[in-house]
Amino acid sequence: MVKAPPAKWGLCSRTVTFDQTPEALTYWKDLIAVGLASGDIVTLDAITGIRTSILPGHTGCVRSLIFSPDGVFLVSGSDDGTIKLWDVQTGGVVKTFQGHSSPVLCVSISLDCAAIASGSRDNTIHLWHVQTGDYFCVINGHNDCVNSVAFSPTNSQLLISASNDNTVKKWNITGHQIGSIYEGDHAAFSLDGTLFISWEGKVAVVRSTDSGLFITKLEAPSSDLQCCCFSPNGKFVAGGAGSTICLWDISNSDSRLVKNYVGHTNNITSLIFSSSLLSSSKDKSTAFWQIGDLLMDPVTTDSDSALSGTDPVQFVSLQTDKGIAISRDSVGAVRVWDVSTGLCKASFDTPAKNTKQSDVQLIDGRLVITWHDPLGIYVWSSEGGKSQRLDMQVASQDVILRMSGDGSKVFLLDDECVQAWSIQTGELVGKMKLGCKGPFGPLIIDGSRVWAHSNSLQTQGWDFGTSGSAPIPLSSTPPDGPRLEFIKQPTGPPRIKDTVTEKDIFWLCGGYAKPPAVQWDGQYLVLGCGSGEVLILDFKHTIPK
Repeated sequence: MVKAPPAKWGLCSRTVTFDQTPEALTYWKDLIAVGLASGDIVTLDAITGIRTSILPGHTGCVRSLIFSPDGVFLVSGSDDGTIKLWDVQTGGVVKTFQGHSSPVLCVSISLDCAAIASGSRDNTIHLWHVQTGDYFCVINGHNDCVNSVAFSPTNSQLLISASNDNTVKKWNITGHQIGSIYEGDHAAFSLDGTLFISWEGKVAVVRSTDSGLFITKLEAPSSDLQCCCFSPNGKFVAGGAGSTICLWDISNSDSRLVKNYVGHTNNITSLIFSSSLLSSSKDKSTAFWQIGDLLMDPVTTDSDSALSGTDPVQFVSLQTDKGIAISRDSVGAVRVWDVSTGLCKASFDTPAKNTKQSDVQLIDGRLVITWHDPLGIYVWSSEGGKSQRLDMQVASQDVILRMSGDGSKVFLLDDECVQAWSIQTGELVGKMKLGCKGPFGPLIIDGSRVWAHSNSLQTQGWDFGTSGSAPIPLSSTPPDGPRLEFIKQPTGPPRIKDTVTEKDIFWLCGGYAKPPAVQWDGQYLVLGCGSGEVLILDFKHTIPK
């Protein structure tokens, strides 16, 4: 029986990629705006991620974006030194605000939509009349570039700023400083305006907006924080630290790190909450993240789903030609994933429980799985739901299994030979003795062609496609692609190295530190984790050519 996945599966539910780095994000109801390094602004549907429009106009990187509280306007700040006010409905520029002498790093609009605040590398904050386009106040209260400026979501007379001079200050609408000065080079309000967060390096501090009293301190485990934001209910804080997203529960004084979310392959540039958590990164992508019961995605939520996702994943496979990856956990639950979106498309209960070696393929809509145990080799299909045991001659209990893409054969590799068996008849259709010693890596399958790669870097291949004749040795090697090596370190997270270039291409953090199952096809990396989660990474823009 096929079940829809629970919302906590498919943590990265979809990814939107760009030709340029997305530097800024903002959200209003069903619309997301993304500011690009090229100067363009792209709008996306908040549910599907589909692009709805492109707004050209800036000549420099768009560093900051915010919708007006009523959703009528969009405000942007750019490296070209200007601020633009956009009509959301028409996509046209209503006004361009000029006055800064350096790039604009941050913008905000007041609750009553009467004023815009902007912070710049020229160390100043400008306050602008939305109606006239002129600035009515210049705040020279910082000694370095202004990284953050924000109006209170509930008070049009109050704003907060943070600078590279490591100070966070509150101001009234006339430019007079209010209250104490706090430490930090970035700052943001909670959505109800009662709290603000300031951060510098790996540490963020949450305080009361009215009193400035300390609420809690948050610390990123490995990298400096580039951005932070509050969840809509104010109970959680998300922070971008390097390429990892940290999520903290701040609902009580004993704040805790709920989870690290891994998926980006370069530094995160912006974070916001919508119906999910959105992140943009220098890997040229914007990702939509599901965070279990904390937020529910209307696309993937199914409260009637019976399959949970807490058992260790023991096996993953990639069928890139079909655009899918497949995972199997220790209790026999098999899930099919869309590699382009991260969504779980289907789930199956199977009898393949705690099996060391197995393979799974989705063939013409039916799931076929083969596995090995002390009694032999088994094949199970979702069509009929019965297991078939093949009378294979297994010289070792330590074997590697793969199926052909059409589901007609099972290939078995042990210490002595490679065998091919017909699933339909259960008969041996080919057997070749190995010419080199193992241990061997996973069998590489291309139709009826099979390659075995040993740790001594020898590769042998055969074509088992001709019925009734001996397998044909192959002189060619499988398609070239970087070979990944997982390196465990005495301290710090494990890393993934490309053995062709000898360069590190990824660092594994959080729950992904010890993946028990991995598949790699030269672009996509699929990791099955002991936590029960499955991570799909697209290295299209990361792997050296």
